[in-house]
Amino acid sequence: MICLTWGLLAASIAAAPPNPGALQRMAMERQRTSVRKQAESLGLRMQPGSPAPPPSSGPVYDPPACDPIADTVVTPLIESAAKEQNLETNVIRAVIEQESAYHACAISPRGAEGLMQLMPETATQLGVHDPFDPKENIEAGAKYLRQLLDKYKGDMAQALGAYNAGPSTVDQSGGVPAIPETKDYVDAILKKLGITRTDPQSIQMPKPIGN
Repeated sequence: MICLTWGLLAASIAAAPPNPGALQRMAMERQRTSVRKQAESLGLRMQPGSPAPPPSSGPVYDPPACDPIADTVVTPLIESAAKEQNLETNVIRAVIEQESAYHACAISPRGAEGLMQLMPETATQLGVHDPFDPKENIEAGAKYLRQLLDKYKGDMAQALGAYNAGPSTVDQSGGVPAIPETKDYVDAILKKLGITRTDPQSIQMPKPIGN
Protein backbone atom coordinates (compact mmCIF):
# COMPACT_ATOMS: atom_id res chain seq x y z
CA MET A 1 0.00 0.00 0.00
CA ILE A 2 2.86 2.34 0.88
CA CYS A 3 4.63 1.51 -2.37
CA LEU A 4 1.47 2.20 -4.32
CA THR A 5 0.99 5.56 -2.59
CA TRP A 6 4.54 6.64 -3.29
CA GLY A 7 4.16 5.45 -6.85
CA LEU A 8 1.06 7.57 -7.35
CA LEU A 9 2.80 10.57 -5.76
CA ALA A 10 5.82 10.19 -8.00
CA ALA A 11 3.60 9.90 -11.06
CA SER A 12 1.69 13.02 -9.99
CA ILE A 13 4.90 15.01 -9.55
CA ALA A 14 6.23 13.81 -12.90
CA ALA A 15 2.99 14.81 -14.62
CA ALA A 16 2.87 18.28 -13.04
CA PRO A 17 3.39 21.03 -15.62
CA PRO A 18 6.48 23.25 -15.25
CA ASN A 19 5.91 26.48 -13.35
CA PRO A 20 6.02 29.85 -15.16
CA GLY A 21 9.62 30.42 -14.12
CA ALA A 22 10.73 27.19 -15.80
CA LEU A 23 8.60 27.98 -18.83
CA GLN A 24 10.26 31.37 -19.08
CA ARG A 25 13.73 29.87 -19.11
CA MET A 26 12.71 27.44 -21.86
CA ALA A 27 11.04 30.29 -23.72
CA MET A 28 14.25 32.29 -23.64
CA GLU A 29 16.10 29.61 -25.59
CA ARG A 30 13.24 29.21 -28.08
CA GLN A 31 13.04 32.97 -28.49
CA ARG A 32 16.77 33.28 -29.15
CA THR A 33 16.61 30.57 -31.78
CA SER A 34 13.61 32.19 -33.48
CA VAL A 35 15.17 35.67 -33.44
CA ARG A 36 18.40 34.36 -34.88
CA LYS A 37 16.54 32.61 -37.69
CA GLN A 38 14.63 35.81 -38.43
CA ALA A 39 17.80 37.88 -38.38
CA GLU A 40 19.54 35.44 -40.72
CA SER A 41 16.61 35.62 -43.15
CA LEU A 42 17.11 39.42 -43.20
CA GLY A 43 20.83 39.06 -43.81
CA LEU A 44 21.75 40.43 -40.36
CA ARG A 45 24.59 39.22 -38.18
CA MET A 46 24.12 38.75 -34.45
CA GLN A 47 26.59 38.21 -31.64
CA PRO A 48 26.68 34.71 -30.10
CA GLY A 49 24.03 34.37 -27.42
CA SER A 50 24.90 33.81 -23.78
CA PRO A 51 23.87 30.51 -22.18
CA ALA A 52 20.65 30.29 -20.22
CA PRO A 53 21.01 31.15 -16.54
CA PRO A 54 20.87 28.24 -14.07
CA PRO A 55 17.52 27.46 -12.45
CA SER A 56 16.71 29.95 -9.72
CA SER A 57 15.21 29.30 -6.34
CA GLY A 58 13.78 32.84 -6.36
CA PRO A 59 10.23 33.99 -7.17
CA VAL A 60 8.10 31.84 -9.43
CA TYR A 61 7.46 34.75 -11.78
CA ASP A 62 10.90 35.84 -12.93
CA PRO A 63 11.38 38.88 -15.18
CA PRO A 64 11.86 38.08 -18.88
CA ALA A 65 15.17 36.25 -19.20
CA CYS A 66 15.95 37.65 -22.63
CA ASP A 67 16.85 40.96 -24.20
CA PRO A 68 14.26 43.01 -26.13
CA ILE A 69 14.26 42.18 -29.83
CA ALA A 70 16.34 44.59 -31.89
CA ASP A 71 14.38 47.14 -33.90
CA THR A 72 16.06 45.99 -37.11
CA VAL A 73 14.57 42.53 -36.56
CA VAL A 74 11.11 43.44 -35.28
CA THR A 75 10.30 46.32 -37.62
CA PRO A 76 9.89 44.16 -40.78
CA LEU A 77 7.65 41.78 -38.78
CA ILE A 78 5.44 44.65 -37.60
CA GLU A 79 5.23 46.18 -41.06
CA SER A 80 4.28 42.85 -42.61
CA ALA A 81 1.61 42.14 -39.99
CA ALA A 82 0.23 45.68 -40.28
CA LYS A 83 -0.09 45.37 -44.05
CA GLU A 84 -1.70 41.93 -43.80
CA GLN A 85 -4.31 43.08 -41.25
CA ASN A 86 -4.78 46.61 -42.60
CA LEU A 87 -3.57 48.21 -39.36
CA GLU A 88 -1.32 51.16 -38.64
CA THR A 89 2.17 50.06 -37.61
CA ASN A 90 2.10 52.40 -34.61
CA VAL A 91 -0.94 50.53 -33.26
CA ILE A 92 0.92 47.21 -33.27
CA ARG A 93 4.00 48.84 -31.80
CA ALA A 94 1.99 50.42 -28.98
CA VAL A 95 0.43 47.07 -28.07
CA ILE A 96 3.80 45.29 -28.11
CA GLU A 97 5.39 47.98 -25.95
CA GLN A 98 2.60 47.75 -23.41
CA GLU A 99 2.30 43.97 -23.46
CA SER A 100 5.89 42.75 -23.40
CA ALA A 101 8.25 45.69 -24.03
CA TYR A 102 9.59 43.69 -26.99
CA HIS A 103 10.60 40.65 -24.89
CA ALA A 104 9.68 37.66 -27.06
CA CYS A 105 10.15 35.22 -24.18
CA ALA A 106 7.84 37.08 -21.78
CA ILE A 107 5.26 35.06 -19.85
CA SER A 108 2.71 36.82 -17.66
CA PRO A 109 1.51 35.51 -14.28
CA ARG A 110 -1.71 34.51 -16.05
CA GLY A 111 0.17 32.56 -18.72
CA ALA A 112 0.08 35.00 -21.65
CA GLU A 113 3.06 34.39 -23.93
CA GLY A 114 5.34 36.25 -26.30
CA LEU A 115 5.55 39.78 -27.68
CA MET A 116 1.83 40.56 -27.81
CA GLN A 117 1.10 38.27 -24.85
CA LEU A 118 -1.30 35.76 -26.36
CA MET A 119 -3.14 33.47 -23.98
CA PRO A 120 -2.58 29.80 -24.92
CA GLU A 121 -6.26 29.29 -25.88
CA THR A 122 -6.21 32.36 -28.12
CA ALA A 123 -2.92 31.31 -29.71
CA THR A 124 -4.37 27.88 -30.45
CA GLN A 125 -7.50 29.39 -32.01
CA LEU A 126 -5.29 31.55 -34.22
CA GLY A 127 -3.23 28.56 -35.35
CA VAL A 128 -0.03 29.53 -33.57
CA HIS A 129 2.47 26.67 -33.35
CA ASP A 130 5.20 28.47 -31.41
CA PRO A 131 4.04 31.51 -29.37
CA PHE A 132 7.68 32.45 -28.74
CA ASP A 133 8.45 32.80 -32.43
CA PRO A 134 8.37 36.60 -32.97
CA LYS A 135 6.98 36.44 -36.50
CA GLU A 136 4.23 33.98 -35.64
CA ASN A 137 3.25 35.80 -32.47
CA ILE A 138 3.09 39.27 -34.01
CA GLU A 139 1.10 38.02 -36.98
CA ALA A 140 -1.39 36.29 -34.68
CA GLY A 141 -1.59 39.22 -32.28
CA ALA A 142 -2.26 41.64 -35.13
CA LYS A 143 -4.91 39.30 -36.54
CA TYR A 144 -6.63 39.07 -33.15
CA LEU A 145 -6.59 42.85 -32.74
CA ARG A 146 -8.06 43.21 -36.24
CA GLN A 147 -10.84 40.78 -35.30
CA LEU A 148 -11.62 42.79 -32.18
CA LEU A 149 -11.64 46.09 -34.07
CA ASP A 150 -14.07 44.60 -36.58
CA LYS A 151 -16.23 43.22 -33.77
CA TYR A 152 -16.43 46.63 -32.07
CA LYS A 153 -16.81 48.52 -35.35
CA GLY A 154 -13.46 50.27 -35.15
CA ASP A 155 -13.79 51.33 -31.51
CA MET A 156 -10.16 51.27 -30.43
CA ALA A 157 -10.83 51.57 -26.69
CA GLN A 158 -13.22 48.63 -26.64
CA ALA A 159 -10.95 46.53 -28.84
CA LEU A 160 -8.02 47.17 -26.53
CA GLY A 161 -10.19 46.48 -23.51
CA ALA A 162 -11.17 43.14 -25.05
CA TYR A 163 -7.55 42.36 -25.90
CA ASN A 164 -6.68 42.80 -22.23
CA ALA A 165 -9.74 41.51 -20.37
CA GLY A 166 -11.48 39.39 -23.01
CA PRO A 167 -14.44 40.14 -25.31
CA SER A 168 -17.00 38.65 -22.93
CA THR A 169 -15.96 41.07 -20.18
CA VAL A 170 -16.28 44.05 -22.52
CA ASP A 171 -19.65 42.80 -23.80
CA GLN A 172 -20.97 42.43 -20.26
CA SER A 173 -19.71 45.91 -19.35
CA GLY A 174 -20.99 47.58 -22.50
CA GLY A 175 -17.61 49.25 -22.98
CA VAL A 176 -14.18 49.31 -21.37
CA PRO A 177 -14.72 47.42 -18.09
CA ALA A 178 -14.16 49.23 -14.80
CA ILE A 179 -11.14 47.07 -14.00
CA PRO A 180 -8.16 49.21 -12.91
CA GLU A 181 -5.65 47.09 -14.82
CA THR A 182 -7.72 47.21 -18.00
CA LYS A 183 -8.47 50.93 -17.76
CA ASP A 184 -4.78 51.70 -17.21
CA TYR A 185 -3.87 49.39 -20.10
CA VAL A 186 -6.29 51.06 -22.51
CA ASP A 187 -5.33 54.58 -21.46
CA ALA A 188 -1.61 53.81 -21.72
CA ILE A 189 -1.91 52.54 -25.30
CA LEU A 190 -4.23 55.34 -26.38
CA LYS A 191 -1.70 57.79 -24.96
CA LYS A 192 1.03 56.16 -27.05
CA LEU A 193 -1.23 56.69 -30.06
CA GLY A 194 -1.88 60.31 -29.12
CA ILE A 195 -5.52 59.70 -28.17
CA THR A 196 -7.23 60.87 -24.98
CA ARG A 197 -10.09 58.63 -23.91
CA THR A 198 -13.14 60.60 -22.84
CA ASP A 199 -15.95 58.32 -23.96
CA PRO A 200 -15.06 54.71 -24.87
CA GLN A 201 -17.76 54.72 -27.53
CA SER A 202 -16.23 57.74 -29.26
CA ILE A 203 -12.74 56.36 -29.81
CA GLN A 204 -12.59 55.12 -33.36
CA MET A 205 -9.84 53.34 -35.21
CA PRO A 206 -7.89 55.68 -37.52
CA LYS A 207 -8.64 55.22 -41.20
CA PRO A 208 -6.97 51.95 -42.31
CA ILE A 209 -3.85 52.26 -44.40
CA GLY A 210 -4.34 51.96 -48.12
CA ASN A 211 -7.95 53.26 -48.03
